[in-house]
Amino acid sequence: MNGNTPYAGIPDVTQAGQRASVDVDELSPEQKRALRNSVADIATLTRKYLPDEYVIGSQVTNGATGPQATVSVQPPVGHIVSAGFEPDGDELDADELIDADDRDEVARGLAASAVLQVKQAVEDQLTPTAR
Repeated sequence: MNGNTPYAGIPDVTQAGQRASVDVDELSPEQKRALRNSVADIATLTRKYLPDEYVIGSQVTNGATGPQATVSVQPPVGHIVSAGFEPDGDELDADELIDADDRDEVARGLAASAVLQVKQAVEDQLTPTAR
């Protein structure tokens, strides 16, 4: 059964568990720049919602299934929160890889999730001021 899957590999060409290079979309320099700009816009929007104590970063990489973009937020305490995006081949030729409404929604979601991480991390350490 393993030989029937697209991830079984081709002897001396593709290792098992890896996709063949012809199956993975490659970005042109313009497409990579557009994707990087879209992800940087999300990071900038996220910075507007959070104070300076939160570290926000973004990156564009080539994964096993094609191009991947990630925006991550490291709150002062708590776990890292991230959002990822993998454009399909037909999306790569669009004028905007991630439209403005989606960028704003992702930024607000990341900010809210990062704040929730802080709240959950310090919840037991704070004493209420009033009852």
